[in-house]
Amino acid sequence: MRIAIIGAGNMGGATALGFARFCPEARITVTARHQETLDRYSGVGIASTIDNSKAVEEAEVVIMGVKPWLLKDVLSPLLPLMNGKVLVSFAAGIPAATLKEWTNGYGLSGVYTVIPNLAIEVGESMTFINEISGTSGTLQTVTGLFNATGKSMVVDEKQLIAGMMVASCGTAFALRYVRATMEGGIELGLYPKQALEAALQTIKGAASLADAHGTHPEQEIDRVTTPGGITIKGLNAMEEAGFSNAVIQGLKILK
Repeated sequence: MRIAIIGAGNMGGATALGFARFCPEARITVTARHQETLDRYSGVGIASTIDNSKAVEEAEVVIMGVKPWLLKDVLSPLLPLMNGKVLVSFAAGIPAATLKEWTNGYGLSGVYTVIPNLAIEVGESMTFINEISGTSGTLQTVTGLFNATGKSMVVDEKQLIAGMMVASCGTAFALRYVRATMEGGIELGLYPKQALEAALQTIKGAASLADAHGTHPEQEIDRVTTPGGITIKGLNAMEEAGFSNAVIQGLKILK
């Protein structure tokens, strides 16, 4: 499969690296406005060019990794080259109706809005996919790519923002928790490197435990929390400081 990623910024670049590692059958080309941005991809099996048209002409799947406010200007001159191709847009803020209007009449075989997160680089993304147009075959192509680099979920357009907040922005939220845990661990006597390693392994282990058991998080919390114990005292102190409400309010910031 030949994939062009237009825009090798943080998300586009992470996607290219993830596909290179976990989709070995794919031929990937990334583009950017400046050659310096593309130098990081030399030697890792990823082709690069500053010519968007060239990348699109040779691709079967075109991924638009540019910022939402740049999407129309970057996409418009490429559309005449996209007959029979699958278009994937990472721009969560562009309504499906708008993207459908822009692409109508150019013979695309499928159009999708896709919201991955930066963990795609290490094969652990949680990716949300909204089909604007396509077939079962093109949907299988898109879900196959993102399942190879983590997990994917096909959702309605109205769920994309929720998916972005929980999983894409959620990467930053989770790492802010790790940072806070690290700072608390240092105050208690761990060295910074020890605190960071412990915090990362603990959050990774907790997620893996709940995922493996298929349980509600509270069930796993109950297994750690004994009556009168330290864990319940810590949880209650966090809730008194507004932990759960702060997380919920952060997720709802766009409402």
